[in-house]
Order: sequence, then structure tokens, then C-alpha cells
Amino acid sequence: MNVGEELVSAYLEHVLGCEFVQMNLYTVETQGEIDVVGINLKKEKLYVCEVAIHLSTGLQYTKDKRPNNVQKLTDKFSRDIQYAETYFKNYEKHFMLWSPIVKQRGNPEYDQMGHLIKIGSEIKRLHGETIEFMVNERFLKCLNELRQVATMASADLKSPVMRLLQIEQQLEKHVAKLGVQAGQNPEVSK
Repeated sequence: MNVGEELVSAYLEHVLGCEFVQMNLYTVETQGEIDVVGINLKKEKLYVCEVAIHLSTGLQYTKDKRPNNVQKLTDKFSRDIQYAETYFKNYEKHFMLWSPIVKQRGNPEYDQMGHLIKIGSEIKRLHGETIEFMVNERFLKCLNELRQVATMASADLKSPVMRLLQIEQQLEKHVAKLGVQAGQNPEVSK
């Protein structure tokens, strides 16, 4: 299980209303793999997502020990766009990069935020499409939206990530309620 892909899948389903969500979609024609695809049939929207959960290093793909974010992600999104255009001509398309930690640095070679600007410009130039960068604060905002959905749900959510968020939210409410009722949380002896 890839937790990042599970989070994105849950967001597409529970927040964006996708009836179909597929992780690790292998595309035969382009010989690539799309991390997460979501389809909202009612609104005819397609969400094509690449997910990069690199925590301590931030968004960092490398080739020959050098940063390779721009080439790697431009290539991936180019294949994704080709797939979407082939199979979802009449759908409104959203191309997203999900990454919780993207760092800004003074040296352009290592400036991950600068890399995103280059990727976005290159995809716009090559394909006329816009990449939605779900990074840093925006990633956190989406995670908090999922927490809110988990708080409101009383049924057992099937996604392991959503179930974890649901347990976390219900436990916090329960413990807070116990503290109010008892005036304090009693220590449990072993």
C-alpha cells in the first residue's frame, strides 16, 4: 500500500465526488503508469494525478546523482496527457501533482519550487494544459478536508487511510468528552 496514493484516492472519491478511482493505472500505449486516476461521471471530469511523497528531501527525483524533477515529471505528465486525450476527449481534465513537501532553495539546480514553475511552463508550452500543484499548504488543506469528511462519517470507511482518519477524529472527540465528564482523564494502572 502506498499511503500517498491512498490519500489522493480518498480525496478524489470523498471530496471531489469521483465514482471511479484507480491507483497505478498502467497505460499500454505510452508504456507508463499513472499513480491515481479519478473519474467523476456526473460532472464529466477526469483527474490524473502523480504522487510524490518524499519527506526529508522534499520533491527530489534524481538521475546520475543530479536533480531530475523537471525532466522526469514533464515526461510523466506528457504521457498522462496523451492517455487522457486518447480516452477522455470530452471530459474536463485536471492534471495534478501531489507532494507534501516541496522546498525552495537559493540554488536554482536544487530549488524544487522553481522546478514546479519550469514543469508547469513546459507542459503548457507542449500541450496547452495546466498542472495543479497540490503541494505544501495546499496538500495540508486537502488533508484537513479529508479529516473533516472522516469526522462527519459514522459508517465504516473502506479506505484504510480514511478509516485511520476516522478513528483519529472519533478518538479525539471521545477523549475530550471523557475529560469534560470526569473533570480530568484518569490514569489507567497496569
